[in-house]
Amino acid sequence: MSKKDYYEILGLNKGASEQEIKRAYKRLAAKHHPDKHQGSKDAEEKFKEIKEAYEVLGDKEKRSMYDQYGHQAFEQGGFGGGAGGFSGFGGFEDIFSEMFGGGFGGRGRSRVVRGDDLQYNLEITLEEAVKGVKKDIRIQTLVQCDDCHGSGAEKGSKVTTCSQCHGAGRIRRQQGFFVSEAICPSCNGNGKNIEKKCKSCYGEGRLNKARNLSVTIPAGVDTGNQLRLSGEGAAGENGAPAGDLYVVIHVKPHDIFERDGSNLYCEVPISFTMAALGGEIEVPTLEGRVKLKIPAETQTGKLFRVRGKGVVSPRGGYAGDLICKVTIETPVSLTDEQKDLLKKLEATLDGKKKHRPKHDGFFDGVKRFFDTLGK
Repeated sequence: MSKKDYYEILGLNKGASEQEIKRAYKRLAAKHHPDKHQGSKDAEEKFKEIKEAYEVLGDKEKRSMYDQYGHQAFEQGGFGGGAGGFSGFGGFEDIFSEMFGGGFGGRGRSRVVRGDDLQYNLEITLEEAVKGVKKDIRIQTLVQCDDCHGSGAEKGSKVTTCSQCHGAGRIRRQQGFFVSEAICPSCNGNGKNIEKKCKSCYGEGRLNKARNLSVTIPAGVDTGNQLRLSGEGAAGENGAPAGDLYVVIHVKPHDIFERDGSNLYCEVPISFTMAALGGEIEVPTLEGRVKLKIPAETQTGKLFRVRGKGVVSPRGGYAGDLICKVTIETPVSLTDEQKDLLKKLEATLDGKKKHRPKHDGFFDGVKRFFDTLGK
């Protein structure tokens, strides 16, 4: 067991977060992996040192004990003498049974540690989110070693259960009413002793490799939705089940549409004459164009609903709507003749409330407001 500070080994401060610890471990493990330094004993020792530091700092309980007691928490005799024997760590109820009767000898349990769950962020287009799509992804993760099938031992090599922790990978000791747990120093937490370690994985039983997976994205997903791929996470220790892979969906912003649940929204510009006289325009949907009737005297900001042209809900099977917000586009780059025509039109409208109800209503309200202030 290394005597160097575990935080120093991973290049971290004592207040490092769980994510920072995990990132540091992955970076250093990849850098110093023996596969990259064939035949280098220094690289192998460095890799073991990094792994040992992560096994402690990556576990909340072990990290807490290390922060309190340092390396002494994981050594035999670390808390003083007279505490009795050692045993593999059982359940919480075992602590009480051994504290109040039967001694501290105890039974061992096989060390079976399920693999870590992994997360993969997948970016897709709005069209893909609405219609569904199949995506190929590539992940870097721990996989079971093919040569030793996760045992960590060379073919024909003898593997025995650790006699000190009885296969649990941990030991515990009792001093009065205080019970402490530590990594077994005899097997370094593996729960077994290997006569000849596998040359491919160096006795780890797992290797860091890239894997290609095909992910089916159902129609109707949205940003933040997660897809769980059972057993596609990191391989477990000692042949234990693999963790799960969680694919987190991120939908790219769209040039035309915005999404809110099952509804799609878009802004549609119309001309001044179209707004005044009415007419028919074509608006886009994810399935093509549809015609939309614009009634005469339409004001800017008015919303029009095109039913069933939104997103199909992945739960209920119904489709949302497309909501079109019209904006009246002011003419630009006018000729002198066009400007004169607009001035003539304005002259015919000026002073007639029926033609400009909002305009005149607004300024009538402003006048009443200032009249009230003057009283």
